[in-house]
Amino acid sequence: DEDSSSGGGGVTQDEVFVAHPREFRGVWVATVSNINFPSGTGLTAEEQQDELRAMFDAIAAAGLNAVMLQVRPESDALYASAIEPWSRYLTGSQGEDPGYDPLAFAITEAHARGLELHAWFNPYRAKASAGSKAADNHITKLLPQYAYTYGTTVWMDPGAQAVQDQLIAVIGDVITRYDVDGVHFDDYFYPYPNGDAFPDAATYKAYVAGGGALKLADWRRDNVNRMVQAVGATVAQQRPAVRFGISPFGIYRPGMPPGINGLDQYSAIYSDPLLWMQEGWLDYLAPQLYWPTTAKSQAYGALIAWWTENLSGGRYIFAGNALTNLGSSQAWTLDEFKLEIDLGRELYAEGSQGNIFYNVAPILANKAGVADLFKDEYYAAPVLTPPIAALVDEVVATPLVEVAGTTAQVVHDDPASLRAWVVYHQDTVVWTVDRIVPASQPTIELSAGTWAISAAARSGAESLGVRVVVP
Repeated sequence: DEDSSSGGGGVTQDEVFVAHPREFRGVWVATVSNINFPSGTGLTAEEQQDELRAMFDAIAAAGLNAVMLQVRPESDALYASAIEPWSRYLTGSQGEDPGYDPLAFAITEAHARGLELHAWFNPYRAKASAGSKAADNHITKLLPQYAYTYGTTVWMDPGAQAVQDQLIAVIGDVITRYDVDGVHFDDYFYPYPNGDAFPDAATYKAYVAGGGALKLADWRRDNVNRMVQAVGATVAQQRPAVRFGISPFGIYRPGMPPGINGLDQYSAIYSDPLLWMQEGWLDYLAPQLYWPTTAKSQAYGALIAWWTENLSGGRYIFAGNALTNLGSSQAWTLDEFKLEIDLGRELYAEGSQGNIFYNVAPILANKAGVADLFKDEYYAAPVLTPPIAALVDEVVATPLVEVAGTTAQVVHDDPASLRAWVVYHQDTVVWTVDRIVPASQPTIELSAGTWAISAAARSGAESLGVRVVVP
């Protein structure tokens, strides 16, 4: 396991193989309707920043390692954008500058606490409330012919190339200007049906007139598929170490697996997550398994097993869990969430390697002691998230570690490519993660003992460790 090799700068140092079981421990922070952040529209920039700091403190203290922050709830922006207007959830008025850049601030604060920050986009929703006032540069004003009132919302037409082009431009803009760790979509593609027909007849008619041969349902699915493929390609080409994943509705189709019943996302919202996984367009699926393990027709255990069985290409399942239901009924106990995590962990070797919790509020409130449970039991030991599947074989250069007394100074040939230093402690012969330190913090204090320090790339790939002994 050990050899003496040349580290950074050609210095000979003792290199050892180190690794640890990875786990994605994510939480959704919803901005639509001010569900989680900001808590209201009347806050100053400083008050909003205080909320984010407190939120990230609580998330880190609970042992989680990833935040899915909603940055485009309704074709708007919780960041400085030349393409789309400021979100009304920041100030109360769409297009009004909140006085700071929430995404830039969130990234800095998350990374300082060792948390990944994933930008969560809604691809097609234009207004969560149809009656809300849009800014002049909002997509509903720029492309009104493709903006449809559906129920109480306004939805952009997934079949319109101009709608897809704007989405791709938005995502390319964010991943090139902001140091995000991921691009994330939830379960909204075509809107969930309310009994009314989705009013895209003109777009479909134009498709057929142009020689298109797909039936309406297949055409709608193809529109979403092409969008997912284009987003995946954009991310892979522009920022390959940014993870792209989607959190679909938790049932693929009724009867899959046998005994499961519920909405047919394939035919109702034209979502085909199995295809996206098989084609390798994304890195993970986070199916929203928002039913307790006691639900027979939506059995959690059967569903997590089915999704995991259908993985391919070394990709992952990070189950979505309805933490917001904690305490809402006799079924939703703390033990229920323990069981849900355990069921996923039992399938770890098959690719079920984490959870994303909806949403952050119960953790902030430590509802029923859930934050304590995470901190003390489930997430007590720090871990990195699993490496991005397409980059799992990336070779990461070993850092150079210089120790003076109890202080280790860590440097690297390519610091911009790194996420963290992983500090291992040797207990007899076993290497155990002691802590994970943001790569921006090169000074590490060590106590007496045998240690190894590795470099973790943004892709999640990890270098060999440098073994150091502190007397």
